Amino acid sequence: MKIATVGVHVLDTHVIGIESIPAGSDGQLVETIRFSPAGTAGGTAVILSRLGAEVLSFGAVGDDPIATSLLAMLERERVDVTGLVRKPDQQTSASVIPVRPNGDRPAWHCIGANGAFVLDDLDRSRLDGITHLHLGGPEFLGGEAAGELLAQAREAGATTSLDILAPGDPDMLAWIADALPHTDYLLPNDEQVLGFTGAASLAEGARALVDAGAGCVAVTRGAKGVLVVTGDETIEVPAYDIEVVDTTGCGDAFSAGFLRGLSLGRDLRGAAALGCAVAAQVAQGLGTDHGSYSLESVDEFASVAATR
Repeated sequence: MKIATVGVHVLDTHVIGIESIPAGSDGQLVETIRFSPAGTAGGTAVILSRLGAEVLSFGAVGDDPIATSLLAMLERERVDVTGLVRKPDQQTSASVIPVRPNGDRPAWHCIGANGAFVLDDLDRSRLDGITHLHLGGPEFLGGEAAGELLAQAREAGATTSLDILAPGDPDMLAWIADALPHTDYLLPNDEQVLGFTGAASLAEGARALVDAGAGCVAVTRGAKGVLVVTGDETIEVPAYDIEVVDTTGCGDAFSAGFLRGLSLGRDLRGAAALGCAVAAQVAQGLGTDHGSYSLESVDEFASVAATR
């Protein structure tokens, strides 16, 4: 699997042990503060690489210390970052994520260079030979440009996937609608599906997105697992029962596992189960790069968990 991950790249700062924000200028001791590479392209790239894929990342960062740290983290994970362009007039996108004891994670976020990334920043000759293109955050390009990129990848024989970062809203769906007919796999969460479509149920909303052009819609539902919908079938795959530390990056983890499973010839149920297993691995620590895991260790986790 040789995959281009295009779009949103972020440096996350996780703060563990937050129960409230101190009043005034008061301080508070916390358990842990940790950096990790993230984003619907960047975080997915890290996990795909750990699962054995060859990954080339494309997007925009600033010319600042945040970019230096983010690029170093991605390179350490064997992600090819030469497709990430520098925007000297922008800061690198970053988030600060205070994680509550139950795993909830409100966030402060700066869009930064992600908002300045345009299709002309991408050297499309470097997409030659890829087997897959994953676009994270098509709303920053707009549907027309996103559709153009996905169509080119498809014409070259690559499988395409799309992960939307923005909350569900009918106007946002209209903004990116041109990309859907060129999308083999759409990877939203449950709130996005309901918000985009106004449907009464997830299955109905996912079918509406299939009708809008997506080949397959795999909807993440947090602790309830995943719903996979195509024009012919609807599949439910449960999540794994784990002790949650931080849910940041779980959607990106599912995307990576699902796409990697498909590349290995697994059917939709098997690919979704792998995605859930990778998400379970990520949720047990801080950030997408928590711990040390591989395709083999995730498969082993899933096998053991299935016998409990």
